[in-house]
Amino acid sequence: MLLLIVCIAALILGYLVYSKFVEGAILPHRDTTPAVSMSDGMDYVPLSKRTNLLIELLNIAGTGPIFGALMGAKWGPIVFVWIVAGTILGGAVHDYMCGMMSARNDGKSTSYLVHKYLGSWAKYPFVILILFVLIMVSATFARSASDLLAMITEVPETVWVILILIYFLASTVLPINKLIGRIYPVFGILLILMAVTVLVGLIAGGFEFPTFTLENLHPKGEEYLPDMFITVACGAISGFHATQAPMVSRCIKDERDGRAVFYGAMVIESVIAVLWATAGLAFYGDTTHLADALGMEGASGVVYEISLGVAGPIGVILAVVGVIICPITSGDTALRSARMMIQDEYENKFDDRKRRIILTCILMVPIIFLCSIDFTILWNYFSWLNQTMACVMLWTATVFLLLSSKPRSYALITALPAIFMTMVVSTFILHSPLGLSLDYDLSLLIGAALTIIISVAFAKYYVRKTSL
Repeated sequence: MLLLIVCIAALILGYLVYSKFVEGAILPHRDTTPAVSMSDGMDYVPLSKRTNLLIELLNIAGTGPIFGALMGAKWGPIVFVWIVAGTILGGAVHDYMCGMMSARNDGKSTSYLVHKYLGSWAKYPFVILILFVLIMVSATFARSASDLLAMITEVPETVWVILILIYFLASTVLPINKLIGRIYPVFGILLILMAVTVLVGLIAGGFEFPTFTLENLHPKGEEYLPDMFITVACGAISGFHATQAPMVSRCIKDERDGRAVFYGAMVIESVIAVLWATAGLAFYGDTTHLADALGMEGASGVVYEISLGVAGPIGVILAVVGVIICPITSGDTALRSARMMIQDEYENKFDDRKRRIILTCILMVPIIFLCSIDFTILWNYFSWLNQTMACVMLWTATVFLLLSSKPRSYALITALPAIFMTMVVSTFILHSPLGLSLDYDLSLLIGAALTIIISVAFAKYYVRKTSL
């Protein structure tokens, strides 16, 4: 229990102290935001800070802080170091900078930001990467929700996939305040309530909470670097969040709200991740039994079993909310972000509703195909692409800070986590069976070399360029 308290306290302290330091890098705040100056009743709609915070939380959360934390807990309590430090120094900084970069650029989408700050060479490769990540998110979350729905109701999975995709279409083409703005705040509160209920159930049930150790407790002895840093994405740092921040940046009425909305939502998500990592280790007793359960029942089944075991019928209801509703409410905004990004690329040629519907239907074609693929395979590839995108966005934010902040040393806020994530994604794709399957030590060596080359090249080109 002490470990859990320390982790949550550290996350809260990170928000109260470090987020203010990060905010100082972009001061002074501007008087108007795109939500006010460009209000259009569709995507640019001024909303309250509380509503924006809960929308952002639902957008970025999905099943990420639940599934990722449970799978990351296979390495043992060392996962808490990554969740807490990764959030404070990396993930929350990433989300805040993406939101504020967008707000300072008329609420433009992620691809525009990459193009503007990294240069024209990056435009099309990263448009493709971002679109693929968004499509993967929609497919991954639609599949995870339909899996559990089929298990609970015995209605064929295909039927649930169709119904979920119909909802995706509606939420993508309707004004943000008509559907998302009304139901997301409610579901955001339920997501938090779910995690708290599981915690109370663990305490009441007398479960033994994990104690801290840096020892790698993975049952198969898998190295935590880089695998754990890829597996736990949404609970620590996630590139997918960069696609959601512009959506909310079009709705904030005051730049001062940005710290609570973007940095704060990531901290809340990480508290949820800490709670679920704790629940996995406490409920199953050790990493071996947790890994066995994940292997036999999948992440959805584990969440269902934990919820039922610690909270009974109430837990089942909350499991439905957490594992079904929450991924659906991230999958739909992923599709909406893809639609908005293409509109930005084509200068709003899809403004009318008919064209928005046609565009959304086209984007849904690959999602339908991906929904037929095994969830575990989807998650593994999504995780790596997700962290690669986070890496790119941290480098993008570094250029933004080099151009806009004084002193320029503020750019280290994003440059240091960018360097670390470059090492992580490089090493993973070199060593993983999903990539080149190279020897572990060789992968670390090549990954370190690539990280040094990329960092030096960045410093030589962008630091010099932004000094002119």
